[in-house]
Amino acid sequence: MLRDAKDIAASREKNKAVTGAATRDDRDGGERQQGRITMAKIYVSSVLPAAAATVWRIIRDFNALPQWVPAVAESRIEQNMAADQVGCVRNFTLKDGGKLRERLLALSDHDLSCTYSILESPMGVDNYIATLSLTPITDGNETFAEWTAEFDAAPDREAFLVQDIGTNVFQAAFTSLKQKLVRGA
Repeated sequence: MLRDAKDIAASREKNKAVTGAATRDDRDGGERQQGRITMAKIYVSSVLPAAAATVWRIIRDFNALPQWVPAVAESRIEQNMAADQVGCVRNFTLKDGGKLRERLLALSDHDLSCTYSILESPMGVDNYIATLSLTPITDGNETFAEWTAEFDAAPDREAFLVQDIGTNVFQAAFTSLKQKLVRGA
């Protein structure tokens, strides 16, 4: 992995110090206080009908979202950096007109995983870090895919954002990817 978990944790702590955002550890016994920022977690998994190496060739390209994420209209990598270079920033537009910028934090061909953060988004999230990882399923030559995210959000938006991102982004992308793999694309 090009960036390890300690670096990512340190980045979260730095973001917390800069923004003053609370994390799960800052909560009083897990209780949410009105108006405080809280840490949300998303976990979505799926079994994809192809070998992990085949799936990895599609998703490892940090600029390929329009090919397999239904909500994404177009994407580009800023400053002409390579789409697999840690630190590159993808700037993309959603089909509803929303614009996002995300930075690639880690990319591992060995672990078949990538980690990224959101720099700008219309969703109202802070300290957003997500990881997409693949595990080969040897019985049937399929792939177990997991997509996780953690982010800070206002308590009144947290449940909506977890549901919306989990269903309309992560699961929709896995469903689209399954269809693409079945078609042999």
